[in-house]
Amino acid sequence: MWAWLASRVLRNRTGILVAVLLVTVFLGWRATKVGMNYKHGGLLPKTDSAYAEYERFLHTFSEDGNVMVLGTAGDDLYTPKNFGAWYNLGERLKAIDGVDSVFSEAHLFELVRDDSLQRFQLRQVVGHPPATQAEMDTLLAKIRSLRFYDGLLFNDSSKATLMMAFVNAKLFDTDARRQVIEQVETEAAAFEGATGLKLHLSGLPYIRVKNTNLVKAEMPLFMGLSMGLCALLLLLFFRSWRVMWICLGVVAVSVVWTFGCMELLGYRITLLQSVIAPLIIVTGVPNCVFLINAYHYEYVHHRNKVKALQRVISRVGAAAFMTNATTAVGFTTFCVTYSDALVEFGWTATIGIMVLWALSMLLIPVLFSYMPPPKPRHLSHLDRKWLDRTVEWIVRTGQTQRPLIYGLTAAVTLLALWGLTLLKDESRIVDDLPEDHPVMTDLRFFEHNFRGVMPLEVVIDTRKKGGALKDATLKRIERLGDTIATYREFSRPLSIADAVKFTKQAFYGGDPARYELLTSTDKTFILPYVENASGSKGMARAFIDTTRQTTRVTVQMADVGTTRMETLLAKLRTQTDSIFDPAKYTVTMTGSSVVFLKGSGYLVSNLVTSLFWAVVLIVVLMALLFNSLRILIVSLIPNMIPLVVTAGLMGFLQIPIKPSTMLVFGIALGIAVDNAIHFLARYRLELKLSGHDLKASVDRATREVSVGIIYTSVVLLAGFCMFALSRFGGIQAMGVLTSLTLLVAMLTNLLVLPALLLSLNKAIMSKAFEEPLLEILDEEEDIDLFELKMEGPTDPGTGPNDPKDA
Repeated sequence: MWAWLASRVLRNRTGILVAVLLVTVFLGWRATKVGMNYKHGGLLPKTDSAYAEYERFLHTFSEDGNVMVLGTAGDDLYTPKNFGAWYNLGERLKAIDGVDSVFSEAHLFELVRDDSLQRFQLRQVVGHPPATQAEMDTLLAKIRSLRFYDGLLFNDSSKATLMMAFVNAKLFDTDARRQVIEQVETEAAAFEGATGLKLHLSGLPYIRVKNTNLVKAEMPLFMGLSMGLCALLLLLFFRSWRVMWICLGVVAVSVVWTFGCMELLGYRITLLQSVIAPLIIVTGVPNCVFLINAYHYEYVHHRNKVKALQRVISRVGAAAFMTNATTAVGFTTFCVTYSDALVEFGWTATIGIMVLWALSMLLIPVLFSYMPPPKPRHLSHLDRKWLDRTVEWIVRTGQTQRPLIYGLTAAVTLLALWGLTLLKDESRIVDDLPEDHPVMTDLRFFEHNFRGVMPLEVVIDTRKKGGALKDATLKRIERLGDTIATYREFSRPLSIADAVKFTKQAFYGGDPARYELLTSTDKTFILPYVENASGSKGMARAFIDTTRQTTRVTVQMADVGTTRMETLLAKLRTQTDSIFDPAKYTVTMTGSSVVFLKGSGYLVSNLVTSLFWAVVLIVVLMALLFNSLRILIVSLIPNMIPLVVTAGLMGFLQIPIKPSTMLVFGIALGIAVDNAIHFLARYRLELKLSGHDLKASVDRATREVSVGIIYTSVVLLAGFCMFALSRFGGIQAMGVLTSLTLLVAMLTNLLVLPALLLSLNKAIMSKAFEEPLLEILDEEEDIDLFELKMEGPTDPGTGPNDPKDA
C-alpha cells in the first residue's frame, strides 16, 4: 500500500500542492473566526447532582458570582475630598454599560417606615458627598449604626471598605466584558490618582477576564517562541535554511488546518486550547526531522533523489503513522471524560497531530522533489563524531553495566514510589497565576479584610409555603449564621434573618440595639411590614423565593484549595444538619465554590480514567505491531518508569495533583512510547537480517535508533521546557513535568530497554514476534531508517575507506 501511495504522491505533486493550498485558504479563513471562550465552568456534566442543584439555585435566585469588588483601606478615605471621590467613582461605574448597580458605603440604603402603606421605603443614606469634615463624621456615624452592613461593606478593625459592582451576567459571557473591565480599571486609576489611595480589584468576573486576557497575550508569544526555537534547532541539525523553512511551513499549515477544524467543530479558545498551536509545532518538528533524516540517508546510499523520496513514503509512512497515532492516543483519551473543556482539547489535539502526519507525508516529499539534490554541506549533519561517541557509550553501557543500570533504575523507582505516598490532591479557583501577580495580591487583600470573594450559598428548603419566615426557621438561620461566623475562611453570612433584623432596627428609628429578630410582641406591629418587604420588589426578595418556602444564606469564602474546602464543607454540613433536621428541611450547599470543588475532583478522577485508557489503547497498538505479550511487557517497563518518577518527584516537591498536572501523564506516555516502537521495530528487523543473533541485533538496533531518539527528544524537551515561561502555573507544570518525563523516557528506552532484551534474551523471543500483525518497516530490504552516519563522502568515486578520509 505504501509503495502505491508513494508513486501517487510523486506523480500528482502539482495537484497535491493545489489541493493543500485551497484547503489551507478555506481553513485559514475559518480559523480567523475562532473566538475566545468566555463562559465560566464546564467541569461538571449536566447529569451531576451538584450541577443540577446549582442550576436550580440560579433558576430561583437568578444570580451567583456576578459581583466585582473594589476595595481600599485606611482612615484617609473618610475625608470630604476622598469620600466624595469614592462616591463619584460609584456613580461613574453605574454609567458603564455592563454594570447593573453599585453598592458601597457611599451608595447604601436604609429602611424608612411608611405607616400609611405599612411597609418600608428604601432611602439612599448618602444623597450627596459631604462638604465638611463635620458632615463626614456625622455621615460615618450613621453608616456605622447600620449593623446590616458591618462586615459586608466595611471592616472596622482593619479600616477596610469595599465597593460591589454587580455586572450583567450575559454580557460577561461575551467579548464585550473586556471593554467593561478596561473602563472600570480606568476609573479606578483615576480614583487612585485623585486620592493617593491604593485600590484593589477582584471578584470572579474580574478574575475571569484577567485570565482570558493573559491567555490571549500568551498565544502569539508561545507561537513565536516555539517557531523560533524549532527554527534554531533545525538550523543546528541540518545547516540549511531551505530545510528550516520547509519544516516550519509544514507545521504552520498544520496549525492553520487545526484551528480551522476547531471553528468548524464550534470550539472556542480556552486556557487549554491556547497551547494547541505551540504543542503542534513542538511535536511536528520531530516528524519533519525523522522524514528528512530518512531522505538524506537514502540519498547518500544511491544518489537518486526521486528514489530517496519514494522510499521515504513507502518505508517510513507506516512507522510515522504509528508513532503519531500513539502520540494522538495520549490526547484522544481526554475525550472519554465528561468535561467539555477536556473533550474539546482532546479532539483538537488529536486532529492536529494526525493532520500534521498527513501533511508532512505529503508536503515534504513533494516540496523536496522540486528542490535540487542535497549539497554536501546539507548532508554534513550525518557525519557526527560527538554523537557517535555518545552512541558508543550507550551500547557499551548496555552490554557491560547491566547490573548498574538495573540497580540505579530500581533505586530511583523505589524512591519515586515513596514520593508517590506524599502526593496530594489540591486545586484552587485561582490556581494558575503566580503569587506576585496583581490579581493574586488583590485577592489576598480581600481575603485578609473580608475573608474572601468566592461565592458559597446555603439553600434551605422548608418544604412548606411561607416556611422561610416562620420563627423557628429564622432562629435556625440565625444559629447557622453564628456558626458560619466562627470560621475564619468564611465572610460574614447574609440571610433573611439579617433582613428581618434590619427591618426591626428601621421600625424603631434606626436604633442599633434593636438589630435582632422579632419577638412575639414585635410581630403584632412589624410583621405586616416584613411581609410587604418580601414582595416581588422588596428587599427580602433577594433572600427568599416567591412562595417563601426556600431561602438562601449567602457567604463569601477564601480560595483555600479543594482539600481544605472539602474539610470545611463536610464540617459545616454536619453542623447544618444538627440545626436543620433533615427530616423537616432540605439543605444544599452550592455556588461557584462548591461547583468548582466538585468539578475539580470530578476532573481529576476522569483524567485518571483517561490515563488508564491511554495505556490500554497504546498496549493494543503495540500488540498489533509486535504480536508478543512478553515483548509488550518488556517494552512497557521503560515507559511506565518515567511516569512513576515524575509522580514521585511531584510528591517530594509538593506539586499537587490537579487537572493541569494530571494532563502530563497521558501526553508524555503517548509521546515517549514512540521511542520503544522505533527500537523494537528495528530490533525485529535486525533479528531477521542477522540470522537470529540476539546480542548482535540489540547492538545494531541500539546504534541505529539512538541518534533518532536523541534528535527528536532534544526538540521535544526544548519545546516543552519553553512552556515554563508561561505566567500560568498549570501551563508551567505541564511543560516542566512533561519535559522531565520525556527525558527519563529517553534514558530508559536507550539504556533499560536494550539491557532487558540482552538479559532476558531467548526467554522473551517467540515466533509471533517475528511475524507481526502489522509491519511498520519494510523487512525485506533494510533501509537503516535511523542510521544517520555518513557511509561515504559526496564524491561518488570516494569510498568510506578512501585515504582522503583519513
